[in-house]
Amino acid sequence: MKKKLKWLIPACLVTVLAVSFFIYAGIYYHADGSAVKALAPNKTVSVTETDYGWYFDGPSEEDLLCFYPGAKVEETAYAPLLHRLAEQGVDVCLVKMPFRFAFFGVEKANKILAGYDHPNKYVGGHSLGGAMAANYASKHAEELSGVILLASYPTEDLDDGLILISIYGTEDGVLNTSRVSGGRRHAPERYTENVIEGGNHAQFGNYGEQKGDGKALVSREEQQEQTVNTILQAIRGAD
Repeated sequence: MKKKLKWLIPACLVTVLAVSFFIYAGIYYHADGSAVKALAPNKTVSVTETDYGWYFDGPSEEDLLCFYPGAKVEETAYAPLLHRLAEQGVDVCLVKMPFRFAFFGVEKANKILAGYDHPNKYVGGHSLGGAMAANYASKHAEELSGVILLASYPTEDLDDGLILISIYGTEDGVLNTSRVSGGRRHAPERYTENVIEGGNHAQFGNYGEQKGDGKALVSREEQQEQTVNTILQAIRGAD
């Protein structure tokens, strides 16, 4: 009886932890109606559902971004931002992550980017997605042109052959800004940082308000427009 209990208690604990995780992961931020509309193609951008997520194909044949969503956020919530980016000249692969946590799919960019011929390839993401993209870049610098972080920061050194673009808002109540400061020591020589006055954490996507976030003092559209402009200026300046 004691031997059975010895194995039964750990098995029960694992089951409880697994059930708890699935319940936790099952509660997430959903894309809103405007995000769903941004999945529709227009004259400039075609949008295709793929085996890895979504591909936003604009006029660019040079620049491609593989984008990792934030934790517990439906990936399509980033469609308005990424559709606009593709329209302005950077094609985007939007990655659907296991359980909506990018740390379960850090290496996904490897296979995805290998399927495209763009000469300039970037990885990036929002919040946890950005941190995991930076982690990927720290190990695959020779295959990349740079890293794009939205309300995020690197935790490993990035090669000086890369560019790093970091964007966050002054009203962000989720991002640990001390870690952003600490992350600068991992930045390559070519580093662009833009702090959006009045921007917050959630407005990089279209999924409503986020728990713990600050109140934005600019519109979602304005925050995303500034984000796209910063990315384009940094990329074109690096060419």
